[in-house]
Amino acid sequence: MKTLLIMRHAKSDWDAAFEADHDRPLARRGEKAARRIGRFLSETGVAPELILSSTALRAHSTAVLADDAGGWGCPIQTDHNLYAADIDRVLEVVAGVEPDIDCLMITGHEPTWSSLVSWLMGGGRLGMPTAAVACLDLRHGDWTGLAQGSCELRWLMTPKALKSKYAGSP
Repeated sequence: MKTLLIMRHAKSDWDAAFEADHDRPLARRGEKAARRIGRFLSETGVAPELILSSTALRAHSTAVLADDAGGWGCPIQTDHNLYAADIDRVLEVVAGVEPDIDCLMITGHEPTWSSLVSWLMGGGRLGMPTAAVACLDLRHGDWTGLAQGSCELRWLMTPKALKSKYAGSP
């Protein structure tokens, strides 16, 4: 069975100097949250073999920090199609993943990520706070042909829920 991890970028720094939205960096709080999620994923035994990230600085930084904290050492590829993407565009990107990858993480943005998780589950409504990660199992076991209701939500984790567990960690 294949596992899809959908992670929203961590909290960004609106007060930082940046020219375009695409270049907005993470806030210190966001850096901590991304690391917290990386450690959590490693401890649960759900480590991605590949990360596909939006090219936005905040999304890519989230992926790098989570990977580093989790100790996965997996490839991180950026794809401009994940920035300001709709569900169809995200599905096109995911469909291009090699079939031998069993656990894929994508990092990107709202409101698409919440809509994507709900759509893949076949309905419902959920919100993806910054640095939250949803773990979905693909029912049909293939990156191509993802459809509405084709995944089962295993869990949704937020950095806030892990705050006391990793208190004092960088």
